[in-house]
Amino acid sequence: MQTFRNLDEHLGLQPPSIVNALAGIEAGRGRQETFRKQNPMILETLHDVAVVQSVEASNAIENIRAPAKRVRELALEKTTPKNRSEAEIVGYRVVLNEIHTNSANVPFKESVVLQFHGWLYSQLNVPAGHYKIGENEVTESHSDGTAVVRFRPVKAADTPRAMSELFERFERTWHQFEYHRLLLLAAWVFDFLMIHPFQDGNGRMSRLATSLLLYHAGYEVGRYVSWEKLINESRETYYEALARSTVGWHEGKHDLRPWFEYFLGIMTASYRDFERRAETVATKGSKGEAVRRFVRTNVSNVFTISDVRDVAPNVSDVHIGKVLRELRDEGVIELEGAGRGARWRRLRDDF
Repeated sequence: MQTFRNLDEHLGLQPPSIVNALAGIEAGRGRQETFRKQNPMILETLHDVAVVQSVEASNAIENIRAPAKRVRELALEKTTPKNRSEAEIVGYRVVLNEIHTNSANVPFKESVVLQFHGWLYSQLNVPAGHYKIGENEVTESHSDGTAVVRFRPVKAADTPRAMSELFERFERTWHQFEYHRLLLLAAWVFDFLMIHPFQDGNGRMSRLATSLLLYHAGYEVGRYVSWEKLINESRETYYEALARSTVGWHEGKHDLRPWFEYFLGIMTASYRDFERRAETVATKGSKGEAVRRFVRTNVSNVFTISDVRDVAPNVSDVHIGKVLRELRDEGVIELEGAGRGARWRRLRDDF
């Protein structure tokens, strides 16, 4: 709530980097809307892939994992959980599905966030759906097994008041249209993480709240691509941005610029990923060209056959492998590892 006590200081005049990022995101949103109107059925083919990736990535950020095949089956409701990790994965899917299918009818209220937290743990017999009753800390684990406290959130006794204030101030400013809604959204998520209102599940709840708010603000890119996957792939930068903006938060003297730049960077990359995936799926040329387009335009220069399959579902694994070997022979990519852990790395873009 500290950010919302002095919004003009934190969300007022922004540097050119942030202004330009917002402009780029708006342009990306416009292109997405045009594509949606022209090719609605094509976009729906991206939705299942995005759901699976989001469910997997958002849980992986918190080190909640399961084999890729199991995650896909759980995310698409084709099986039931066998252990705690899978139960938490299903809980996340339940909330995310509600957001994707019913966002227009789900108000962004404190009671809804509490309800979503209950659903997050609906497959487990653990207390959920209420704020923390004990103190918690944000820690960073090191390879030697030691842990360092990165941040001490709001105390448990003060959490209900802090959350009520955060929602009250946010709702008031959200409807005034004085500040850009993406900045308001990012500010709410940041203050939520600083309060850290739940005993567990705060990171995943912050991302679910982000998904709902993006819909409310008119940014539907999360329906077609997984911005959570982009966060998972840049976790070190994610935590670094949070840490830099955390300093001085309790006193209201923090600097939100690092967090804003990271968050808007993820949104920018999401729209680029959307355009790449949409164009790949819509490709009218050969199946081989669809694979080559993916390799050429993929946001990350490291990828797996599964990544190619996600955006080119009509191309068989045999054909994907054939094209990848051709690109390897051309010096475009190289193979790293073997078996299930094998990954391809793009070496150049001029092909």
